Amino acid sequence: MSNIIAIVGRPNVGKSTLFNRLTESRKAIVDDFSGVTRDRHYGSAEWTDRQFTVIDTGGYVANSEDVFEAAIREQVVIAIEEATVLLFMVDVVTGITDLDDEIAQLLRRSSKPVFIVVNKVDNTQLQNDASVFYGFGLGEIYPISSMTGSGTGDLLDDVIKHFEDIPEEENALPKITIVGRPNVGKSSLINALIGKERNIVTPIAGTTRDSIHIHYNQFGHEFMFIDTAGLRKKTKVKENIEFYSVMRTIKALEEADVVILMIDAMEGLESQDVNIFHLAEKNKKGIVILVNKWDLVEKDSKTVKIFEDQIRQKLQPFTDVPIVFTSVVNKQRIFQAIETALEVFKNRGKKVPTSKLNDVMLPIIENYPPPALKGKYIKIKYITQINGTSPMFAFFCNLPQYIKEPYKRFIENKLRENFDFSGVPIQIYFRQK
Repeated sequence: MSNIIAIVGRPNVGKSTLFNRLTESRKAIVDDFSGVTRDRHYGSAEWTDRQFTVIDTGGYVANSEDVFEAAIREQVVIAIEEATVLLFMVDVVTGITDLDDEIAQLLRRSSKPVFIVVNKVDNTQLQNDASVFYGFGLGEIYPISSMTGSGTGDLLDDVIKHFEDIPEEENALPKITIVGRPNVGKSSLINALIGKERNIVTPIAGTTRDSIHIHYNQFGHEFMFIDTAGLRKKTKVKENIEFYSVMRTIKALEEADVVILMIDAMEGLESQDVNIFHLAEKNKKGIVILVNKWDLVEKDSKTVKIFEDQIRQKLQPFTDVPIVFTSVVNKQRIFQAIETALEVFKNRGKKVPTSKLNDVMLPIIENYPPPALKGKYIKIKYITQINGTSPMFAFFCNLPQYIKEPYKRFIENKLRENFDFSGVPIQIYFRQK
């Protein structure tokens, strides 16, 4: 569904540095040792108003023949299959290695657009050395330096020409998708909700072959389920099944209005879950957290509270998210999960009348004005909600540039207290009056 750029290449050519540059983050750990990227990293990026997702493939160590065969090929094969555009990264200093040849061979067979990104080109001499990579026969080469960022602009200009235009959906029904790591019980939840009465299920052929759209209409609720199609277990390499599920999750997440993030009560919230959570937040989706297998946890009167606090601690700063504890096996609170998701959907589309917004917020702002900066006082005169798929508010004031992050958070908390935007990311803009 969404446009995905996958960065492939052997270890230590600078994939993570490029990933950090494209997503403007410091998410990927960068080190001079090969094989540092153990986890998959994925983040959102934007270039000339085109949004896309970047995936940094990594985590393979090339010393032993069999690990190379299984893991490297697996990852590159999955990336080739799922991504829109592939960036094949090589290192100008070491030139072409056997490993590069192996990967190039795989890429030649694919029908996807491939860009050869020659990294570490820091001077004119190296610029000439880069031409050796034309030998792959994969087309144009792009000399860049992912450390300084030189050359990345030209690369992205050409990459986005290959993006697919994502059609706007006409369907007005809420779209809910369930995401989470493998084996947390996503499929069991969908089966439990739909039951075996197949007549309720009309799989409307999805726009992509990856996600199945299921029309749910019972117990007075009607919505579309986007089910990330069961993972095709290509091999027994567990890491890559995880990687595959991430690719699919991103696609399903971009299509949804509300994302139900399912986690395992026995394992708690892991880094992969936090990653998915932030990706959903960045894409301004409604979010509900579903803690499954709650029947397996030893409980007393404080367990729920402690567990909730731990989750919110890891999700900061956006913690206004409903958390539902379920046991799919015992069909415990599974309908509550759906009701909560539909509530969040309503919150996401909520429009607050301008008069009410000003009546409630202006007195609060008057009592707690933004701190003065350099002896200048900031006066907020007027507030309105901007039209959008998720809640956005404009605060008109005399000196918007002086308002700092803590005050912005204070305003957001007050909006949440007064208008219930539970589960929905809010955007706040300060504009010149």
